[in-house]
Amino acid sequence: MTTLIAHLGPPGTYAEQAANLYLNWLNKNSGLEAVLCPYPSIAQSLRAVAKDQAQLAVVPVENSIEGSVTMTLDTLWELDSLHIRQALIIPIAHTLISCAQSLEDVKIVYSHPQALAQCQRWLERFLPHVQLIPSNSTTESLLLLEQDLKVAAISSQRAAQLYNLPVLATGINDYAENRTRFLVVSKDAICRDVTCGDAINRVSTAPASHTSLAFSLPANVPGALVTPLQIFAKLGINLSKIESRPTKRSLGEYLFFIDAETDVNEAQMQSALSELRVHTEVLKIFGSYSVLPM
Repeated sequence: MTTLIAHLGPPGTYAEQAANLYLNWLNKNSGLEAVLCPYPSIAQSLRAVAKDQAQLAVVPVENSIEGSVTMTLDTLWELDSLHIRQALIIPIAHTLISCAQSLEDVKIVYSHPQALAQCQRWLERFLPHVQLIPSNSTTESLLLLEQDLKVAAISSQRAAQLYNLPVLATGINDYAENRTRFLVVSKDAICRDVTCGDAINRVSTAPASHTSLAFSLPANVPGALVTPLQIFAKLGINLSKIESRPTKRSLGEYLFFIDAETDVNEAQMQSALSELRVHTEVLKIFGSYSVLPM
């Protein structure tokens, strides 16, 4: 059976690039046949897996310039059935694509909010008076460019080639070391046991280096977050990321997303989870995984 990999589309997005890299890795390590399936949003990509419309999703979770991709975090919290299988990190180099004759002719720039933010200084310097319009992805607005010569889009060099569109400027992200971490998500946790019956789970990979989890607190009182964090410190577990997101129930109530640098099956992590359950309202373990070399 062909494995379907959901990602943010249309074709040409960085999510598709990451999904292609994972597809090649999957083919090499499992021999599975896989095809990519673009979806209009990150949330729809993840929901496609939850609804069994796709077996995997590749979604962005964190950028080195703009931080967390909140739609990914919020949807992972919302959908209880999903598990993180792996992570991969890819470089992001933005390009200004337009049919305009020069920068002076550009009046409107479209792109995903993350891309617009990653190019903020460049835009302020070279296009200080243009209208910036967020779109669902870096490629969604490319079809508008031939219709309006005053419009430009921030996307990738690959997207310009894919859609056969001219490039006005390259390397326009504000920082050269621009990286995005993507997650590979499925309904089943990764299996490292060769006896696994499901071929998609029977993959060769390194031991898990990270565990991602999130929790809510029973009460918004002074020191409520200190105790959960002290549990990790006491057990010598390093936390590579701590992120808060609103619960959407009441102003001032938050969820806390954590990446711990250990496998969920390690004794220290099992002890930490046992203690966390006592001091949290809801605790969700998204999965243990390794970062694939790309």
